[in-house]
Amino acid sequence: MRIYLPATAADLSAPEISPRLAHAATQALARALPEEDEEGLEVSASLCAADSSLVLLAEPGNEAVSSRRVVIAADVEHGDVRELEAGDEVLPGTVELLVPVTWENVAALFVDEPEAQADVAAARAGDEEAFERAAEADLLWFDASERRAVAADIS
Repeated sequence: MRIYLPATAADLSAPEISPRLAHAATQALARALPEEDEEGLEVSASLCAADSSLVLLAEPGNEAVSSRRVVIAADVEHGDVRELEAGDEVLPGTVELLVPVTWENVAALFVDEPEAQADVAAARAGDEEAFERAAEADLLWFDASERRAVAADIS
C-alpha cells in the first residue's frame, strides 16, 4: 500500500521515518471522491500530506526547520497502518502508520520549490491566504536515492 507521509526537512536526515498520521488512496477516500480514478486519489492523498506537512512545520519546536513542505511516498504492508474514521478533524484517507518505515521502502520524495518558501513561512505563522497559496504550489519530485542531497539543499 502506498502512503504519503507529511514530513519536514529534519525527517530527511533521520535513520527511518517514525510512525505518524499519513494519507492514502483508501476506499473511504474513493467514496468521498467518486469522480477520481486511482491516480487522482493518489494525487489527493499526496496533497493532503503536503497540507499536513505545513501543519507539522507550524508545531512548537520546529521553528528552526526549513519552511519547505516535504512529503514522503512509501510502500508499506496493509497491517502497518490503521485507517482512521473520517470526521470533523479527520479527512477521508487518513491512516495511522503503526511502525517505522525504512528508507528502502520509500518510493519518492516531494518537496516545495524554493519560491514557495515565503508563503510556507507566512502560513506557518497563521496567514490563511499564504496557506492557500502554498496549497496551490507544486511540489518537486525526487527519487528516494536523492534523499541526502535534498536534505542538504533544504536544511
